[in-house]
Amino acid sequence: MADRNVFTDKVKITIKSGDGGDGMNSFKAFKGKPACGPDGGDGGDGGAVYIVADSGMNDLLFFRYTYKFFAGNGERGGTNKCFGRGGDDLYIKVPVGTVVKDAETDTVICDLFSENEKKLIAEGGRGGKGNVRFTTARRHAPNFAQKGEKTEPHTLILELKVIADVGIIGFPNVGKSTLLSKISAARPKIANYHFTTLSPNLGVVKYYDNSFVAADIPGLIEGAAEGAGLGHDFLRHIERTRMLLHVVDVSGCEGRDPVEDFKKINAELSAYSKVLASLPQVVALNKCDVYGVEENVKVFKKKYSRKYKIFPITAVNGEGTDKLVEHLFNTLLMLPPVKRIESDENFTYTKSGNLDYEIYMDGEAYVIVGSLVDMLCRNVALNDPDSMTYFQKILREKGVISKLRQMGIKENDTVIVGDVEFDFVN
Repeated sequence: MADRNVFTDKVKITIKSGDGGDGMNSFKAFKGKPACGPDGGDGGDGGAVYIVADSGMNDLLFFRYTYKFFAGNGERGGTNKCFGRGGDDLYIKVPVGTVVKDAETDTVICDLFSENEKKLIAEGGRGGKGNVRFTTARRHAPNFAQKGEKTEPHTLILELKVIADVGIIGFPNVGKSTLLSKISAARPKIANYHFTTLSPNLGVVKYYDNSFVAADIPGLIEGAAEGAGLGHDFLRHIERTRMLLHVVDVSGCEGRDPVEDFKKINAELSAYSKVLASLPQVVALNKCDVYGVEENVKVFKKKYSRKYKIFPITAVNGEGTDKLVEHLFNTLLMLPPVKRIESDENFTYTKSGNLDYEIYMDGEAYVIVGSLVDMLCRNVALNDPDSMTYFQKILREKGVISKLRQMGIKENDTVIVGDVEFDFVN
């Protein structure tokens, strides 16, 4: 059984909007009068699929166990001109900061950046027309109805990118979680072993009447940019931050070299993304309460103080953190806000795209109905020669003309396509 404690920030799901209900083909019937005119109602529209940002969710773990989401289908039309009931829309809740992509094209559909933000992902199929809708001055008793539009499933990629002002980075076990717990109300799991933090922890840091959000990013290791260790799973979360707080264990109590650790983490950032490497970075030299640490602090400052603002701190008791928070806040005032990831805002899965049709006989007339007809009616202008050329071309390409010939149509027989009626010419 999968571990439910594993942080999940990238998943694939399958969604499908609802099919449209079929139109009803029926006639009024009274005692002694079996057919008193058409009364078939339209089918209901299928439900749509929406994705909604919910701040109550922290990761995408739910989607590891539930990954198929289907909206409700529209009901068939009824007699007495009754419409079928529309299918229920489906609302899929995801954490704030979730990026939704089309799995096939990798197109970014949306970046759900704020609480309750909603995006229409897939439209439901339209309900088919009942036979009463095909009544005309010449056609009083149409004995056919239109089928509802069918929809197709689609695969999405959901990718969570934490939204925070400050990303706290560094090697495992350098005190990132401890620091976050001291400067905010966050209470991350803290223990003296590597990779205690397996998921980003967010905390709101108060500065007088103001505040900002800091994220404790799980510890990086060499090779993270190539996917080693937690690798790509967590480097992506730093992309949302406006600046970085780099925590270094300056004590060297685990036999590490603070200067080399700092170099290695920055090398990983550069290898993963030039954007990350260019973010403003502040350094917190942690564990300054350890005996003999002064020399390491002096060496580090000598090498990096010209390029970085450096703060010696002791996260376990909060020493030095006040000045650090003040500097972080003042730096953020000069930085632009976090930006959304650019997306195709007009991207929506429409109906199946299958231009189906059916041909019925209405007396001696050939009647063509279906989604192909709906498309033609929406796009063809009868008084435009070019449009009519397109109309005839589509009928040939979709096999309508061949089907009519198979059914035995003859020269000058009547063909009805929607509201268009014409004589067939070979």
